[in-house]
Amino acid sequence: MKEKQKTFELEPVQQLLPADAQQRVMDQLYQFMELEHLYESAIREVKTKLEILDSEFKTKYDHNPIHHLEDRVKSPQSILEKLNRKGIPFSCDNAKRELNDIAGVRVVCNYIDDIYTVADLLTAQDDVKLIKRKDYIQNPKPNGYRSLHLVIETPVYLSEKKELVHVEVQIRTIAMNFWATLEHDLKYKTDSVVSADLAQQLKDCAETIASTDQQMQDLSWTTFAASCQQPELVQYLKERRLYVNDAINFEEDY
Repeated sequence: MKEKQKTFELEPVQQLLPADAQQRVMDQLYQFMELEHLYESAIREVKTKLEILDSEFKTKYDHNPIHHLEDRVKSPQSILEKLNRKGIPFSCDNAKRELNDIAGVRVVCNYIDDIYTVADLLTAQDDVKLIKRKDYIQNPKPNGYRSLHLVIETPVYLSEKKELVHVEVQIRTIAMNFWATLEHDLKYKTDSVVSADLAQQLKDCAETIASTDQQMQDLSWTTFAASCQQPELVQYLKERRLYVNDAINFEEDY
């Protein structure tokens, strides 16, 4: 039944191809369909972990560290373009081996502290392996961009095997997400060419937003620490910034 369904879906494509190319193209399409399913499954695995952590915090501490989650799987065109930039031939195997961000999950948190709490708890799980960590909050990009980027490896259990899949997780506050979304929109509208004056204004906005983020964090922490009945949680949050961060190369196409 499954193979019949695939044939039906791809029949119009087959009619447009010469006979000698049909099998090769069909094989590549099937492989990409399987690749897409694999990375969509990895996203579901990671989002489930995050949702469970968030609901546990709400139950134990009456606080949701996560405001909302977003996700995406890279399109075939984006995968092809990124492989081309790296000088790597396009194939599903090359994409899996060379690209860490085919699957992406964005975690939008309420406060700065929430970012590190979520990151630490997620990467502490015994079936999650931390591959890479880039802290653009402690080390903002030159344009003012702030976010914590993780690449993690998580298992996906299929009917006949287990696959270890890389997922990029971006964790940022509502304010950081607000800036990054509008900055991306402005770059898109100007065909990625941003004048020096606009770039400086965007950076100034990023600094203002970062200052406001910290003020809100300070207000939240003072109120929380004064009212919290779990001293072990307060101590954990005070110590949670003791992490190892990878060196940052701002020229890297992360």
